[in-house]
Amino acid sequence: MWQRIQTLFLGLALALTVALFFCNVSTVLGTDGAQLSIAYTERPLYLILTIICCLLLLCCLVSYKLRLLQFRITLLSALVLLGYQGILVYDYFVHRSEMVFSFTAVFPLIASILCFMAARKIFQDEIMVRAASRLRDTRKKRR
Repeated sequence: MWQRIQTLFLGLALALTVALFFCNVSTVLGTDGAQLSIAYTERPLYLILTIICCLLLLCCLVSYKLRLLQFRITLLSALVLLGYQGILVYDYFVHRSEMVFSFTAVFPLIASILCFMAARKIFQDEIMVRAASRLRDTRKKRR
């Protein structure tokens, strides 16, 4: 399972997504100089999206024997992560005057790129397996 590069990509994407449970999305600066940190788990939309992304990526990691299913789930998780990044970008432009966003706001984008790279490798593996099985079938027919 871990000898394939796409498993490494999916594992890194899962690690970035799980890290969102423990990080702050932004810091609100008060008028008196006080700072209030807002975690991803404090906003319900962020929490739901983080849970969905983690579950999808976990399903991707476990379904390594079913390549086509893994390919589809990987693409779905990449699209959900892009949507998550879109929501973060929207919140950035709406609240940029009152909030300072942390560097973890780009984790969904990085995880999405990793998912697209993993999907590409999964597809290449599937093509290679189909070509090898087709060659085996033509060999058997010759004999």
